[in-house]
Amino acid sequence: MSIIEAIIMGLVQGLTEFLPVSSSGHLEIANTLLGIEAEENLAFATVLHGGTVLSTIVVFRKELARIITGFFRFQNNTEMRFVINILVSMLPIMFVGFFFKDKIEVLFSNNLLLVGSMLIVTALLLLFSGYAKSKNRDIAIKDAFIIGIAQAIAVIPGISRSGATISTGLLLGVKREEVASFSFLMVLIPTIGINFLDIIGGDFSQASVGTGTGAFITGFITSFISGVFACKVMINLVKKGKLVWFAVYCFAMGIFSIIYSFI
Repeated sequence: MSIIEAIIMGLVQGLTEFLPVSSSGHLEIANTLLGIEAEENLAFATVLHGGTVLSTIVVFRKELARIITGFFRFQNNTEMRFVINILVSMLPIMFVGFFFKDKIEVLFSNNLLLVGSMLIVTALLLLFSGYAKSKNRDIAIKDAFIIGIAQAIAVIPGISRSGATISTGLLLGVKREEVASFSFLMVLIPTIGINFLDIIGGDFSQASVGTGTGAFITGFITSFISGVFACKVMINLVKKGKLVWFAVYCFAMGIFSIIYSFI
């Protein structure tokens, strides 16, 4: 993989991780258009996700500091309840990752028919959430688990993780501001865990032979910088309730991907 391709992939990951358009789906589309083999990109995609994780930490650094400080008071406070909800939301993705990891990896095979179909599903989710009436309430444990199920389903390329989790939260009647921050923070621990397992498993060292260390570093930095920008933009858009145009975009990209898969 060249440095230019790494920059393109980093931009795609950084911008689409937080915008509700499916970063995994767009990475698959980019892989296909650039002619990059799917086998080469599983570890590289993990590196790109690491860049967006770091961007999440930077954007939410003050909130994370408040949550961590409040949690270690070991009281029944807002921060303790937030951490419990995060842990509950992780259960579905842990289950899927533990029992279906190999089957999930098979889906990342430049299958644009699958990606296109799932982008249309994402478009429908965003469209329905636009009509949801907010009950302006905080996230409960039950909500956290349901949002976690949405995150687990979003491992399928083409289903937006942020789109699925935010839309699910809005449909449940959760506050817009809270569901946005919860959606972005709930992915931190699972992604960090995946990166750690890949490192100790030697996946990065094996993948770097074909991809190149320079491409890994460039992709990480690019996804981080673009991720910081996209994260801030998305927070404002969720607060304003302007997600319908992303539904239109996902539908158009879905149709394009399906048509391209037959060409």
